[in-house]
Amino acid sequence: MAQGTAVKHKKKTKSVLKNIRQTERRAAVNRMNRTRVRSAIRRMRSALSSGDTAGAEKLASPTFSELDKAIRKRTLSENTANRYKSRLTLALNSLKAKKA
Repeated sequence: MAQGTAVKHKKKTKSVLKNIRQTERRAAVNRMNRTRVRSAIRRMRSALSSGDTAGAEKLASPTFSELDKAIRKRTLSENTANRYKSRLTLALNSLKAKKA
């Protein structure tokens, strides 16, 4: 762009300002939900990697519940959440098999 040319800006009407506020609010909610899910997954993965079978079993239900909530709130797609649940379950079952 040549120096000195005018740049077009969208006029900040009431509806544009409201859309900005809505977007910021939705982004904050989605970030909060995504953070909660990722933290739960991280806790379960750390229990699995440390070899703590009892701890991982105890964390499985709350973690899967958080994933299901993320599906309901449309933070995660259903396929993504189901993939996470499947991989965590496989890791838990292999850890149980190793202990037995």
